[in-house]
Amino acid sequence: MEDKSDTEKDVFYDGLRNLYDACPKHDVKLIIGDLNAQIGKGAMYYPTVGKEAFHQESNENGKRLIHFAASRNMIICTTLFPRKDIHTKTWRSPGVHHFSQIDHVFTDSRHVSHLMDARAHRCANVDSGHFLFLS
Repeated sequence: MEDKSDTEKDVFYDGLRNLYDACPKHDVKLIIGDLNAQIGKGAMYYPTVGKEAFHQESNENGKRLIHFAASRNMIICTTLFPRKDIHTKTWRSPGVHHFSQIDHVFTDSRHVSHLMDARAHRCANVDSGHFLFLS
């Protein structure tokens, strides 16, 4: 999604907002996906973002994800748990030794205590540049 136009990204997030808003308010909402969003460690994003993000700075997709989550009172759970870097990286660039945390799990802030862990597992052979992510 990083290479998509701003219009296409706006359409995606508008659809995500509409889907989220269509869910009953009392339901537990858990969103999991490859959003190509690098979430930074900026204190200005607390409490939507935890202190355990892999990246120092958020990319444009990360900022969009943070703004969506904040507008719906959600927490980006992949940034909450202290982990070794090997367990925070969710994607490896093909043919290059470059890793990133671009797959995320987020939920309503009132349900965040139900999530006990979130980490990537590199040992699973899933024939993808993405690592198996368990939460």
